[in-house]
Amino acid sequence: MAWPDSESGEAISKAREVSPLYRDIWKVVGRIPRGRVATYGQIARLAGRPGQPRLVGYALHSLPSGSRLPWHRVINAQGKVSTRSVSSSGFAEPWQQAMLRQEGIFFDSHGRLDLTEYQWRPRRLSFVSVARP
Repeated sequence: MAWPDSESGEAISKAREVSPLYRDIWKVVGRIPRGRVATYGQIARLAGRPGQPRLVGYALHSLPSGSRLPWHRVINAQGKVSTRSVSSSGFAEPWQQAMLRQEGIFFDSHGRLDLTEYQWRPRRLSFVSVARP
């Protein structure tokens, strides 16, 4: 697994303490190709947790500092960057949009992207090998 990743070993050791469920979610997020996005609900389904999009948000929030996981490719079902309840810099949403724009994704004047154009459609319906309760 190429992520989580950082210059120091701290992020990797922290990742070892994370639940297998979060690792399943990270595995799915790591497969989203450049120039594509996935919704929180879509990631939850692919990770074997349908109906639990907030769990995806919790898993992404727990990423170790320095992770190279493409967390910025996960958006809400309305095609927008989700507002964070707490942002250390206060600039997470514009930064996420900027990262997506660099990948060729366009947003309308309301901050939405066209999911019919940019949503990732994987060939596999699941990326976890064992169904979890």
